[in-house]
Amino acid sequence: MRFRATVENVNLFFRLIQSVEKLQKKCIIRFTEETMHIICNHDANEGGIQVWSQIKVDVIFTSYRIQSNANNEITMALASDALLATLRSCTTHESDDITVKLAKKNEQAVLSFEISGFSRVGQRVRVAHDVRIDVMKPADVERLGEPMCPDPDANILLPPLQKLRTVVERMRIMSDVLAIRANGSGCLQLAIHTDDVSVDTVWRNCTNPKMPRADASQDDAGERDPDQYHSVFVNIRSFIKFLNAHVVSSTTMACICQNHCMILYVYIGDVATTGGVLTFYIPAIIDDEDG
Repeated sequence: MRFRATVENVNLFFRLIQSVEKLQKKCIIRFTEETMHIICNHDANEGGIQVWSQIKVDVIFTSYRIQSNANNEITMALASDALLATLRSCTTHESDDITVKLAKKNEQAVLSFEISGFSRVGQRVRVAHDVRIDVMKPADVERLGEPMCPDPDANILLPPLQKLRTVVERMRIMSDVLAIRANGSGCLQLAIHTDDVSVDTVWRNCTNPKMPRADASQDDAGERDPDQYHSVFVNIRSFIKFLNAHVVSSTTMACICQNHCMILYVYIGDVATTGGVLTFYIPAIIDDEDG
């Protein structure tokens, strides 16, 4: 089993891990010949939020080499905060070369990052950081699977996530439950309703992208009332954790599966030539009293 690559875009790698680090203490990274997958799928996450992402390796790495008996795939579990700390160190050094490789130190498997650069006085320096990992067995990898979800009732492109975060942070002190509603006429509504307060914010003229349905015979989008809102209630803290993805987001699409979940696709770069996508699943809170 071998893995070695040059980290060409360390800032993007850092932002990707930054966007998921607060979800759970450990994440899973799967390297294949063409893609890197970052997965957060632990049910113990606050609010049950999951992340399944797929990033093209050439967006982050060069001189990429991988070899294993499992179809040249390597899947590992590691502490997300330890990886984030290492990548933060990589971004702060005046480096001209960052290499990551699979290694073993004292019988412990590690991802070893070697940083090569120059000091302020022009001397060549090398710094190494090791992140402890647990290489997953193929049988355990096979059991990994994305959540099963129904076809969405509404799809909408979100406003910039940083702007959404500003709004939701203000709502957080008033309620633990956030209502998210969207229709087919480009309207998005974020709302909270409690015994003491009712607040909502509406964005208009958003884009409603078309998504292929799992069963084309059930595609009744043409018969739906475009002004009808579809809703999902989510844990507001979970949604704020998702909004950490603003550090990598250029375009984000939200899909509402009413009373089931919200699926959010965070595209890396331009959608037409995307270098990858982070998919967030946030389960619905069944709230008979509308929050």
